[in-house]
Amino acid sequence: MKVLMVLTSNDKLGEHDEQTGWYLPECAHPYHVFKQAGTVEMVSASPAGGKAPVDESSVDASKEDKVSMDLYKDEAFKTFTEETKKLSDVKGDKFDAVFVVGGFGTMWDLPENADLQEIIRNTYEQGGIVSAVCHGPCALTQVKLSDGNFLVKDKKVTAFTDDEERAVERIDKIPFTNEQKLMEVGAVYTKRAAWSAHVVVDGRLITGQNPASATGVANAILARSSGTVY
Repeated sequence: MKVLMVLTSNDKLGEHDEQTGWYLPECAHPYHVFKQAGTVEMVSASPAGGKAPVDESSVDASKEDKVSMDLYKDEAFKTFTEETKKLSDVKGDKFDAVFVVGGFGTMWDLPENADLQEIIRNTYEQGGIVSAVCHGPCALTQVKLSDGNFLVKDKKVTAFTDDEERAVERIDKIPFTNEQKLMEVGAVYTKRAAWSAHVVVDGRLITGQNPASATGVANAILARSSGTVY
């Protein structure tokens, strides 16, 4: 099974003087799940290629998270996140699944990325799995299928909630919220209480609400790929 893990190249919170990037546990936990499976070939990619910036606050917040901390210090994981391929260089490749890692950085460089939209559309239309966690679903909001309909139209999805945005005091610092944008393009948005693990599987579309949902999304990808129900 070949999985493309997509990371943001953006390390700034828009016009605000705050560092951001991809969120450590949202990459580390799925990476760990896929590695443990022993049957997954992982490819990392980002808009700019090269080093994808980790959100430094997510490293601080993960001090008690053994999986994240072990991988943060792991040379192979470091190479995986610092030597990403350009999305434009992999858009012609075939993947069994695309997984968009979350983090606030995604909100600026993934939603309008034409290369990523093409990769997601092709993967889905060729029978592959499309997945994302936390802020990662922002990358799905503008993807249209060949018939002109939005990928998420009439499909059950989840993502970081407006309540969670308010809790971290960033709802006024982002271009849009995933909750509102997903509903705007016709998705059936679902959520649970803030910070609760919540994974939504609608056929070959798999989404997770927040960092606590990252492991569940990875497990759901493996289950779906093997034909079992998560």
